[in-house]
This record gives sequence, structure tokens and C-alpha cells, in this order.
Amino acid sequence: MSTAPQQDLRYPVGPWQKPELITETTIESYLSDIRALPGALRKAVGGLSSDQLDTPYRPGGWTVRQVVHHLADSHMNAFCRWKFALTEQQPTIKPYDENAWSKLPDSNFDIGASLSIVDGVHHRWMALLEQAGKEQFARTLNHPERGVMRLDGMLSLYSWHSRHHVGHITELRKRMGW
Repeated sequence: MSTAPQQDLRYPVGPWQKPELITETTIESYLSDIRALPGALRKAVGGLSSDQLDTPYRPGGWTVRQVVHHLADSHMNAFCRWKFALTEQQPTIKPYDENAWSKLPDSNFDIGASLSIVDGVHHRWMALLEQAGKEQFARTLNHPERGVMRLDGMLSLYSWHSRHHVGHITELRKRMGW
């Protein structure tokens, strides 16, 4: 008797893999994922109660509420990093301890403000992304933990990041029957 393999709850869409080749088609796909995040996130959390928002997506994981606040924090940082890379020569960006940020008091607040932040940041970020050409996507930044990254690689990362965290919420909803 065979049993289905257990899904790794940390990676509902699989772990991020640095792409070997980025084409105009993959860039369009990444842009689509980033463009879709605000609506997908609102849909994923729609109708959840406060108790449901305070449920971890996996044992030892963040709560749904923390995931929403994390997406706002992370994508604000990504937008700023993108702007630094467009205006400076290979800037070194500042990493942050996302787990420490998730424990700060504002991660317990109502998610409405973070949903609005995601809406606004993505609106502005998409304005930059949709106007970017090959030269902009080829610009680089230095991430102290990941090394030198091209902006098209960063785009791949945040495309995955968007799907990854919405996946945490939607998979939890499926498992819990919400």
C-alpha cells in the first residue's frame, strides 16, 4: 500500500530556485505574479475571523496575520531595493531579520493597514516594472547574504515570494476546511 508523499508545509509552491535563463516570457510571468499579489492576498484572507488569522500556517510557523504583515514589510523593502538599484551603481542593500520583525507588536495589529500597504507598494512598483527595459533588468545590487543579484533575478524571487506566502494561507484554508 503506497501513501501519498507528505507535502512540505514550508513550501506550498516549492522552494525558490534561481533561474538559469531569464527570457522576456519569464519576465512577463514574474510581472504577472507580482501584479496579482494584492488581489490574491485579499482573496486568500477574505472572510477569515480573528482566530483564523491568528492560526499558524504550519506547526511552528507564522500566523496568517504575521504572513500578511510580512508581505507588506518584505515588499516595501523590495520596492526600495529596486529603486536603489535603478539609481545607484550596484548598491549594497540592508538585509533584515524577518523573524524578529514578525515578533514586533505591529505584527499583531489588524491586517487592513498591511493589505493597503501591499496595494500601494505594488501599484507603484508595477509602474516601475512595466516601464523597465533590458538595461534596467540587468542592473545589479549586492545582497550581503545572497551576493550580487540582477534585478531580473530579484523579480524571479519576488514572483515566487508572492505565490509562496499566498500558498501558505490558501493551503491552510484547504486543510482546515475554511
